Amino acid sequence: MRISFFLGSLVTLIAVSGVAVGLSVAFPGNGLTVFLSLCAVSLAAAVLLRKRLLHATNTLEVLAQSIPDTLEPSHVEVPSEFDSLIRHMERAAVRTRNRFEDAEQGRRELEVLLEGMQEAVVAVDAGGRIQWSNARMQRLMERDGGAATIHSGRALVHTIRDPAVLECVQIALEERVVAERRSTLVLSGSIFDVIASPLPGGGAVAVLHDITKAEEVERTQRDFVGNVSHELRTPLTSIVGYVETLLDHENLSPAAREFLETILKNAARMNRLTQDLLVLTRVASSEQWLHRDMVSADDLLREAVRSVSGTLQREGVKVQVTATTDLQVFADEHAILQVLENLIENAIKYGRAIGGGAAQVFVSAEKKDFEGETGPQVAMIEFCVQDHGQGIGMEHADRIFERFYRVDKARSRETGGTGLGLAIVRHIVEEHGGRVWLESNLGQGSAFHFTLPVANAAS
Repeated sequence: MRISFFLGSLVTLIAVSGVAVGLSVAFPGNGLTVFLSLCAVSLAAAVLLRKRLLHATNTLEVLAQSIPDTLEPSHVEVPSEFDSLIRHMERAAVRTRNRFEDAEQGRRELEVLLEGMQEAVVAVDAGGRIQWSNARMQRLMERDGGAATIHSGRALVHTIRDPAVLECVQIALEERVVAERRSTLVLSGSIFDVIASPLPGGGAVAVLHDITKAEEVERTQRDFVGNVSHELRTPLTSIVGYVETLLDHENLSPAAREFLETILKNAARMNRLTQDLLVLTRVASSEQWLHRDMVSADDLLREAVRSVSGTLQREGVKVQVTATTDLQVFADEHAILQVLENLIENAIKYGRAIGGGAAQVFVSAEKKDFEGETGPQVAMIEFCVQDHGQGIGMEHADRIFERFYRVDKARSRETGGTGLGLAIVRHIVEEHGGRVWLESNLGQGSAFHFTLPVANAAS
């Protein structure tokens, strides 16, 4: 830059000198003054020109550092004042090339990962047109008859006709949330879990996980448990009957009577266990058809209290209805009564006050609005069964609805619990479209809540 400045200034001075000589001839008395004035003007013009040129090259250097470029490094000889600009441009080209190479490497690794997945994956753009699919998805479509092969740019609705898959993708595209469905129509005889997620730049990706074998194993386990429980009912009933007959005999020794009472107690417990297993098997496998109808929440609450009135009198427990509503729910009355009776009986067994006083149970049913899966609020009836007993540690809250899970195994065995009651409660409530949860603090009692959709919302 300095060289060009001085060269430009020299050329300007020579030109000015020639002009000054001409002017001195024309104006003999003022030649020196004119010459000095023109020199000053030329110097000012040179400085201004240099500043403008420096500003332009600095701007180009900044742009070269910040804007990606795909130019290869240049080795062409250029004036020295442009060396800095060329170096920045070369470094920008190297950085850009490295970034493109890293991005390409990441893309290839991701593609290999997706190709190796056991799940079928398909990605669509914002308009629902297929952008990419892995080999598993291609094979899945070929197994389905080969007519609906995957083609990039083709609408997903023209390739996959399963409503569950299309609904998932539509929710992900329009509502920008993760959607899950179960599909049985993608491939005949197979069951898929479908999960569709929105992509940050628009579009969505759907993953189809084949759970056919897992469903078969679970069904086999349910059938086994159900068959064993059914086969055990007859011998257990016989044992209970024969033991009760022997206990009615007057000539039994104290030791024999004690043995027989122990047998009767354990046989009765086994009988309850087999009955609960049969109920749980039917509920979990959806074999227990729910006969849903309009039923008042208040009627359900009071009927459940009446059905356990015998236990209440025997245990000296008081049950109080603290809140109720005449709104109706769309539910199987018998199944929901089973849920309420189970929760009330648990409150009677485990809700006795720490000081040993009589247990108190509070039941309620209230209308509340809850957030739906896709955002809008849903009107629900929240039922609650609360006691003021020893309470349950919240570390058990996530597992207490599992099969055979017990907070206190010794106490549960003493009260005759099977560890299946709350699992049955959860399955019945979820089958009705509600949910169940526990709120408890040690020493302050427990509150079991469950929800059911309001009748007009469910219908």
